Amino acid sequence: MAQYISLEEAKALPFWRRPVSLLFLLALAMPIAFNTWAALLNNFVVEVAGFDGADIGLLHTVREIPGFLAVGVIAIIVFVREQVLGLVSLILLGVATAFTAWFPSLAGILTLTMLSSIGFHYFETVNQSLQLQWLKIEDAPRMLGWLLAAGSFATLLAYLAIMALWETFNLSYNSVYMIGGGVTVMIAVFAMLAYPQFESPTPQHKTMILRKRYWLYYALQFMGGARRQIFMVFAGFMMVERFGFEVHEITTLYLINLVVNILFAPLLGRAVGYFGERRTLGFEYIGLVLVFLSYGGVYFLGWGVIVAATLYVLDHMFFALAMAQKTYFQKIADPADIAPTAAVAFTINHIAAVFLPVVLGLLWLVSPAAVFFLAAAMAAVSFGLAMLVPRHPTPGNETVFSNGIPQVAV
Repeated sequence: MAQYISLEEAKALPFWRRPVSLLFLLALAMPIAFNTWAALLNNFVVEVAGFDGADIGLLHTVREIPGFLAVGVIAIIVFVREQVLGLVSLILLGVATAFTAWFPSLAGILTLTMLSSIGFHYFETVNQSLQLQWLKIEDAPRMLGWLLAAGSFATLLAYLAIMALWETFNLSYNSVYMIGGGVTVMIAVFAMLAYPQFESPTPQHKTMILRKRYWLYYALQFMGGARRQIFMVFAGFMMVERFGFEVHEITTLYLINLVVNILFAPLLGRAVGYFGERRTLGFEYIGLVLVFLSYGGVYFLGWGVIVAATLYVLDHMFFALAMAQKTYFQKIADPADIAPTAAVAFTINHIAAVFLPVVLGLLWLVSPAAVFFLAAAMAAVSFGLAMLVPRHPTPGNETVFSNGIPQVAV
């Protein structure tokens, strides 16, 4: 029978059974399945399924549909607790990842991708909500940085195993997918059995909420989702298609990103707390403009593989600063709005993601450089939005135009 305790009562539990420990366990579990899938994806679909740019764009469009429908979480948490929903979603992600290589056709890959994506996006929606509910405002930037580092460490171990064993033991795609997905399932089941149900201090609204005073957060989410798709879909695909990277080589590139995250994510979390969301987001978007313009230069000017790989690492590092969006919302939010707004924000984040990959996949066939130049323009728009974030955001001071006047809810 489930045990229900408040966050205050949880302080008396052994450290490993407290809410923050569960957050770290979840941060370790999800990336193992998701990044095992991602590390092998480009090589798997090119070498086994014969994908081209249009096919990979279609795949990522299908992958993002559940993100667009993440608002459905609001309906589910009427009947299922967020903590339970998050763990069930994690199990679905792991199971779908484990069976990915069983169906090496376009239809099969799209179906498994859809199932794993439902697990991933519903888990991420709930996980972000629980993070903002369970972490104190003053601790959130630092802890989010450590959670990001923990996830990177778990993925690092998985990638090291792929690098060390892929050629040595002539591993198959199926065996790696089965192991990666299976480990995530086992961790989720353990978390379901070992932890009590934690009661957040503020009961969450269980209806869809849109507030005018959150408009800037919504806009940042929309632009962030649009430009992230270009990185997720085409940056890695470029390394395989243009430079012929093999599995162990693309995994090495991911490995470098993980080491960078482990070393710098806690520092970036502290930077968000010290410099504030406005400056941090502004720095991120300026960096992304330069990176995406340089990606275009790889095609337009014929820059080599070293430049492309360096840009890939910098790109990934800048995206880590997106945690500032979470802390910005935490500072301006009504505490009861966190769960429904997390779901709404995920849906907004994925509006462009539903159509952008397939459209840009067709553009890729004409001009890969144009895809990255478009991403630079998106990052520039995001920079303009970031400049509207006040230095000290609070409820009633959500933008530089707020002047301390709360705005009416819709």
